[in-house]
Amino acid sequence: MTDLLLNNVRLPDGTAADVLVSRGRIERIGPNLQAPAGVPHEAGDGALLLPGLVEGHTHLDKTTWDSPWYVNQVGPALTDRIDNERAWRAASGHDAAAHSRALALAFLREGTTRIRSHVDVDTDAGLRHLDGVHQTREALAGQVEIQTVAFPQSGLLIRPGTAALLDQALAQGADVLGGLDPSAIDRDPAQSLDVLFGLADKHGKPIDIHLHEPGDLGAFTLDLILDRTQALGLAGRVVISHAFCLGAVDAKRLDGLLKRMAALDVAVLTTAPPSRPVPAVRACREAGVTIFGGNDGIRDTWTPYGSPDMLARAMMIGLRNDLRRDDEVQWAFDCVSAGAARACGFADYGLTPGARADLVLVQASGVAEAVAQRAPRRLVVSGGRVVARHGQLLGDVAA
Repeated sequence: MTDLLLNNVRLPDGTAADVLVSRGRIERIGPNLQAPAGVPHEAGDGALLLPGLVEGHTHLDKTTWDSPWYVNQVGPALTDRIDNERAWRAASGHDAAAHSRALALAFLREGTTRIRSHVDVDTDAGLRHLDGVHQTREALAGQVEIQTVAFPQSGLLIRPGTAALLDQALAQGADVLGGLDPSAIDRDPAQSLDVLFGLADKHGKPIDIHLHEPGDLGAFTLDLILDRTQALGLAGRVVISHAFCLGAVDAKRLDGLLKRMAALDVAVLTTAPPSRPVPAVRACREAGVTIFGGNDGIRDTWTPYGSPDMLARAMMIGLRNDLRRDDEVQWAFDCVSAGAARACGFADYGLTPGARADLVLVQASGVAEAVAQRAPRRLVVSGGRVVARHGQLLGDVAA
């Protein structure tokens, strides 16, 4: 059933209201609404209503969620982690379909209804991992909207044949083209970006580039990315994930980069890690640059950490950025809601008539408390259908 009347909720601005859902979309929001005969009612009991949460950057294909603990003994370098993961997945027969489905359902249980997942494409595994996540995308259609990013985790130029696989991945339904450290990994940023942007232009797909490169090196690569974004008319279709360089350059350089990014509508993804310099939420917002949030990996061969709870990630973003006032904590919430939907291109989002009815009821006085206390989810509605209560998926959803 995708028709619903949700009674007596509080909107993020504090207003009391009812929400009428018809055919999976919000029809009306207001006081004392009436539903047609036969439409089920849900009592909100004055709980806070939030839009469905958005995971802007994770790796569903990598997770060991719902499996025995992975004992991590990996070296400290990025290449150590890349090589170890590729070898472990090949040796273990890691099933991207089963694990991605388990993690996607865990996200849904906590109120996340939209996910952008980067998925490894390389010359060892080919499109096997992408095929697995696409199986999950199809199985959960209507409950969780999953975007896939064809991601060259092992590098692009340094592994000949990867470009052809990315080309194939986009032709077979990947939504976004990913990239990785054109200078530090591929060692030829101009050629790496030419290949990447050429593929995106060929398929008419947006781009999301992992840019871990620090300081001036990262700023140099970022300028090259912006040059190509401008030349190909890709404004509003490029995301820079991590962008650690924006947390490590001087103020003048930062100001110049943020102004270019704002002019080209290039968004920034942050996971707010405590161990690296990070782009500042305040600086990005003041410059007019969309900044949004994601977990990155969750319980995989890279890291034992992470949780499929986007309110917890918003809390981490708030902590890392010293956001303390209630209105500032709402910036952190925007990173896992409207800001993330806008940056990823998830359509029909929000608490407004006509939007897809993705709704989350939480026990909190307001958005700031919901983030800071990681408020329990009373009810999760996806596309007008109740899918979880009190942190538990309904039986027909999990089946």
